[in-house]
Amino acid sequence: MSTPSSGHTRTGSNTSSKVPSQAKRKTAADYPPEVMRLFDQYVHGLLERRGFLQSAAKYTAGIVAAEALLAELSPNFAHAQQVKGDDSRLLARHVEIPSPQGYGTVRGYLVQPVGASEAKAKLPTVLVVHENRGLNPHIEDVARRLALENFIAFAPDALFPLGGYPGDEDKARELFPKLDQAKTRQDFLAAAAYLQALPQGNGQLGAVGFCYGGSVSNFLATQLPKLGAAVPFYGGQPSAEDAARIRAPLLLQYAANDERINAGWPAYEAALKAAKVRYEAHTYPGTQHGFHNDTTPRYDAAAASLAWQRTVAFFNAHLRT
Repeated sequence: MSTPSSGHTRTGSNTSSKVPSQAKRKTAADYPPEVMRLFDQYVHGLLERRGFLQSAAKYTAGIVAAEALLAELSPNFAHAQQVKGDDSRLLARHVEIPSPQGYGTVRGYLVQPVGASEAKAKLPTVLVVHENRGLNPHIEDVARRLALENFIAFAPDALFPLGGYPGDEDKARELFPKLDQAKTRQDFLAAAAYLQALPQGNGQLGAVGFCYGGSVSNFLATQLPKLGAAVPFYGGQPSAEDAARIRAPLLLQYAANDERINAGWPAYEAALKAAKVRYEAHTYPGTQHGFHNDTTPRYDAAAASLAWQRTVAFFNAHLRT
C-alpha cells in the first residue's frame, strides 16, 4: 500500500482534463459573496427560508426576485446527471440491511459493474455518504460514477427511518434535524460492515462523503480500524481524541471560501500529525462549500474534476491490494 504524503496544499483548479460544459450555467461568481454565504446558512439549517429571502432581497429587486434567486441556487438534478440510472454497464438496485444498534433497518442504493458477481477478480467497495438532504438523485449519480470506475458502491439513505428522501430538497431539509444522529451513525456503521462483507467485494472498504457526508466519513475513520481509505469533501472534523484513533489514510478535500468548515482544519491537522495519520489535504482556490455538487451554481467544474480524479486514484492506490 502506498503512503500519501502528509501536508496541506492549496491546489489550483486548472486542469487539462475535460470537464462538463458550463454553457448557460451560472456559477458562484455570478452572485454577490454575501448571497453565497446566506445560501450556505440556509442549506445547513442556520437560516430559515423566510430569513434567506428577506436578507437576499437586499441584493435583488425585492422578495419576488429573491425567490427566483433561491430557485436558481437550488439543485437541478436532471441538468447535472452524468450517468443514467438504467446504464447498461451497471447493475443498480435498492437494498435493505439490518441495523440493530441503529434505526433497525438501512435502505440504500447498491451499484456495481455488470458481471462483478461472476468476475474472477473481486472489486473494492466504497460507501458513499450524502449531504444533509438524504439520498437524492445526485448522490445516486455519484455512486454510479464510482461503479463505472470499477468499484462496488453503496449509498445509504439516512432519512429512510423517516420515510426516505422525500423527493423535495426543502422537505428533506425539514426532516434531517429530526434524526437521532447516534442511531444514524450506527446505521452508517452497519452499512460499512455490510459492504465490506459482500461476497463480490475484495474486503477492502473506502468511504467518501460530501458536506454532512464528509463529517460522517471522518467519523467512520475514527471508528473502523480496518477502513482502507476515507475521502471527506468539506466535512466537519472529529475531536483530537477521536482523530487519534484513525488508522485509514485520508484524502481531505476543502473549498477555499468555506469559513465555517475550514475553521476546524488547523486543530484537525495538528491532531492528525500528532497521531501520525497518513493524509493528503487539498484546498481548491476560489471554490465554495459544495463545489463538487454539479446540481447547483456552487459547482466548480475544473476543481470538481480534479478532486474526483484524486479521489478515484486514492481509492485505486489503497483498496486494490
